[in-house]
Formats: sequence, C-alpha cells, structure tokens
Amino acid sequence: MTTNSTHAQNRARDLGINIGVLQVGENNAITDVEGVSVGQFTKNEGPSIRTGVTAILPHQGNLFQEKVPAAVFVGNGFGKLAGSTQIEELGNIESPIVLTNTLSVAAGLQGIIEFTLNQPGNEKVQSVNGIVGETNDGTLNHIRGQHISKEEVLFALENAKEGMVEEGNVGAGTGTVCFGFKGGIGTSSRKLPESLGGYTVGVLVQSNFGGILQIDGVPVGVELGKYSYMNHLASVDGSCMIVVATDAPMNERNLKRMAQRAMMGLAKTGGIASNGSGDYVIAFSTNSENRIKHQRPPLYMEQKNYLRNDDMSPLFLATIEATEEAIINSLFAANDMIGKDGNQIKAIPVEEVISIMKKYNKVKIQ
Repeated sequence: MTTNSTHAQNRARDLGINIGVLQVGENNAITDVEGVSVGQFTKNEGPSIRTGVTAILPHQGNLFQEKVPAAVFVGNGFGKLAGSTQIEELGNIESPIVLTNTLSVAAGLQGIIEFTLNQPGNEKVQSVNGIVGETNDGTLNHIRGQHISKEEVLFALENAKEGMVEEGNVGAGTGTVCFGFKGGIGTSSRKLPESLGGYTVGVLVQSNFGGILQIDGVPVGVELGKYSYMNHLASVDGSCMIVVATDAPMNERNLKRMAQRAMMGLAKTGGIASNGSGDYVIAFSTNSENRIKHQRPPLYMEQKNYLRNDDMSPLFLATIEATEEAIINSLFAANDMIGKDGNQIKAIPVEEVISIMKKYNKVKIQ
C-alpha cells in the first residue's frame, strides 16, 4: 500500500495544546519553509511488513547543481546516517534526505543515486553523496526481510509535494514506537515576527525512542503510569531522526548550532538519547541567495550574506519549539498497530491525555 495523501488526523493544536510562544506557519509543517517538499511511501502488507520511506527535498530544482548549506549534529551516534561525513566536511548537501528503516539504508541510497543521475544537467555526474537516515522498526516490522526497494524510494522522491504533510503511521514512521506508544512521522513549524526577520523554521521527525513522556511540561508518562524503567525492565532504546529546515540566510556553522537546539526540543518531550538510540539532526538553509553552485571557475571568491551570531537566538527558540511539537504530533497522529509476531503497539490514549493536560491547565481551547 502506498500513501502520499493527507487524511484527518489529530494534532496537538487541534486538541488545544499550544506548545511554545512563537507563531506557527500556515500548515504547521516543514513545508512552510518555501521550496521544501515531502514525499512518502507506506508499506503496510500482510501480518508483518510495517515500514516505509519519507523523503525531504530542500528545493524543487537540481539539488546536486545547486547545493544548500547544511550541518549535522549527533545527539547519540548509535545509528547509520549515510552521507554525514561529507556534510560535516563541506558544509552542504547535494541530495534529498531519505528516512527509512535500519536495514533499508542501502535501498535509500540506490533511490537517491538514480534520482540524482536522472536529473537533466547531471549527465556527467559520477559521485553522489546520498543522505539516508534510519530508525529500527523491528518491533512491528519484519526488518530482516529488507522490504523497501529502490523503486519505492524513487516513488517517495518523485511524488514529493509542498503543503500539508501526513503524520503518524506513514512513510518511515509506519512501524516506529515512541515512549511505548505508536510513534511515527511528525512535523511542525515556527514563523518569526518581522521584527526578528520574519524567517520560518520547519521540523520533521521520525520518532522511535523512549524516556519519560512530557507534553508542554506536563508529566504525562508518569500520570499514565507508562514510562521507561518504571518496572526496571522497559527499554528506552530506539532512535529519532530530526530534519530542520529554514529560509534564514545561514552558514553551516550556525546551522549546526540550530541542530544542537533540536536535541533540546527532544529533551523537552522526555527523550534521553539512551545508549542504543541513534539521535541525529540534519539542518539546512533554503535561502536562494546562498545556494552553492556545483560549477565555479578556479579560485572563485563567493560573496555570501549570513545572519550574525547575535541574530540566532530567535531561530534557536523556533527550532526547540518546532521539534518538541513535531514529536508530540507524531504521537497524536498515530494509530494502534499490530505487526510482526503479533506485536501490538497502542496509540497514545488521546482522551486520557487531554484530561491530564486539563488537570495541569494546559488545554487552551475546547
């Protein structure tokens, strides 16, 4: 089954939970950053295949020929983020970002490479730094079957769209688990006031990790009696992939500083970046004036205009808020799922959570 369309789904703000103080974008999604598009392929077949692909494209053009500034921050390195060393070395990305399951990273690379080589203008390209992140969905998915193909990755890439982004049990979030509940894909955005530049920050997450769930500061995991180590047996291991996009004119150094703040957003939800958790942040700027042309004359001196360090704090706050809300959205949008070996993961009990949030005076409507 493939999925690339939106459907009615719960989101934190739909339920009266307004995380943070900054304004959200039009769709409250990573696609509120102009030019960013998201494509997804969902594979939910038979009793044990629960996996998929989520692709994020920074702009609609030829990304190899017009690279964008980027950075990676490793919260905890128990993972397989393909392409990260070249981002670290050169400070840019030249391919879309693909998220999938741990044993399908190779298929993700194959899809990115074919997608890039087939773009007009890339006829002489002989090296592509594909970027593929992953989390392990082996609780619900027959991960050893390596059920994602190159063609399915291409589907996600070629069908990427702007606008609303489907969340929950879709794409790379189809088989994930978060805080013991059904996790998935989640997204959110923040738009700074014009006095602070009017820039937009968008975040997309693939949530698959543990800890002690908090929502807008409320100890929901404790109130529900469900949290890691409550009986000294429950595992917190898992992973979270976080993608941060902005239209602010930024270099790779300050993008890395933004990426670091995304981990603070994860921490606000109660995640602890446990020993077996691969927690990675990829941050990029879509600002068209600062794109990096693949072909330049020798000794060419590029003139770039970037924000000052002193202007970064509002963008840090936007990143923290959007990351926190994206993770919570991934939980609220998810549904119960039965998968491999009959394993069943329940969605977060929304009505009970709303009751808890009201107890703490954290529901602002309804």
